[in-house]
Amino acid sequence: MREAAGLEARGLGAPPVLKGQDGEGSVQVHQDASMKIEGAKVFSVYGKGGIGKSTTSSNLSAAFSKLGKRVLQIGCDPKHDSTFTLTGQLQPTVIDILKEVDFHAEELRPEDFVTEGWNGVQCIEAGGPPAGTGCGGYVVGQTVKLLKQHHLLEDTDVVIFDVLGDVVCGGFAAPLQHADKAVIVTANDFDSIYAMNRIIAAVQAKSANYKVRLAGCIANRSKATDEVDRFCDTVGFKRIAHMPDYDAIRRSRLKKKTLFEMPDEQDIVEARKEYVRLAEALWNSTDALAPAPLPDREIFELLGFD
Repeated sequence: MREAAGLEARGLGAPPVLKGQDGEGSVQVHQDASMKIEGAKVFSVYGKGGIGKSTTSSNLSAAFSKLGKRVLQIGCDPKHDSTFTLTGQLQPTVIDILKEVDFHAEELRPEDFVTEGWNGVQCIEAGGPPAGTGCGGYVVGQTVKLLKQHHLLEDTDVVIFDVLGDVVCGGFAAPLQHADKAVIVTANDFDSIYAMNRIIAAVQAKSANYKVRLAGCIANRSKATDEVDRFCDTVGFKRIAHMPDYDAIRRSRLKKKTLFEMPDEQDIVEARKEYVRLAEALWNSTDALAPAPLPDREIFELLGFD
């Protein structure tokens, strides 16, 4: 109290109250209320690195568009390859474009940082900071700010954030400040489920102060789902989709296309149906899951080696 009074007396203002503001013990800056995304349903896609988040996000965006929804996909990875199956090429990142205009955002037009992809899906690559520098939260914040300034969210039904890897810091958890639901991509193996357990904990922390809730998980590139289902049954989570290890999905990435642009082979048709079913379920769902993540020792005992 005395320290706060001293700061105010010097015209510096009181120090921010950090405890509990963005998760217990967090020192992350609380989201500016003006940056709230309104009108659209917002989903953040998380999962272990290399699990297929971008493939899932792009095909899910395509599925939403097939349902007649106006879709915006935001890639949050320095590799900026989230949307290349929707557009057929790598897009420049928001941060790179801002650098070109010396961060004078008022000089940019929407077409400078938004590309229209397959079936009208709007695509943005927020990018991320160079390795070892900066914070992903800043990148996400600048991207949403640009979208707001150019009124690009006003004609959008669905926003999908495709987020880099596991939740390892507050920066890359930043999309959870904007999302209605978090979707976790996993596989039927220990490492993927271990990462899912950590993501559940991160979302639970954010949900104390933001509207984000857990929608469920997608078992991806997995012939079986027994381990995923055993984990879900234990913690009170839910598997909402299953995408088998179809070679067609790998081929679609190589051809820089979503499954919706591929030939009507049996496995491709089946995969498309599952993505459309998932899109319908996410659009119509009002269920908010509240699983209890396991301590490390317990998840090892549940899924680890004997």
